[in-house]
Amino acid sequence: MSLRVVIMGVAGCGKSTVGAALSEQLDIPYQDGDGLHSAEAVEKMREGIPLTDEDRWPWLDRIADALESDAPLIIGCSALRRSYRDRIRAGAGGPVTFVHLAGDRDLIASRMASRAGHYMPLSLLDSQFATLERPGPDEAIEVTIDQPMNAIVGQVLSHLGGKPQ
Repeated sequence: MSLRVVIMGVAGCGKSTVGAALSEQLDIPYQDGDGLHSAEAVEKMREGIPLTDEDRWPWLDRIADALESDAPLIIGCSALRRSYRDRIRAGAGGPVTFVHLAGDRDLIASRMASRAGHYMPLSLLDSQFATLERPGPDEAIEVTIDQPMNAIVGQVLSHLGGKPQ
């Protein structure tokens, strides 16, 4: 079975950046789960309207479908609730490693305020934190994001068993 990793956390925590760096280090494709949202869901978020579970279920199923192949894959997905992570695991049909990028609201808000061109407005950050059910050690590797990117990636690689030969 190939390595399948979900980089998770609230908006602005660095899923895409960490996922791309891991992709390069592990020579495994990275897919940004944002690209699997429906046009309607993207528009809701762009308008500052939080998604409901009903909005999220089809998206989570598309995330699971992407992971279902036997090919290795790293995918970015907020996976904020345990039920969302359970749905991804069930739909992926095999082991999935979750990596939770954890940080405090002020740090993430400052990152979101400085990024350009993303549809997720800063106004939705509080709803993201309200929805987040922080995973326990039985569910995910947790890495704090208040450190340099190379340290974050190094910690994830260490938990994953290092760079494959």
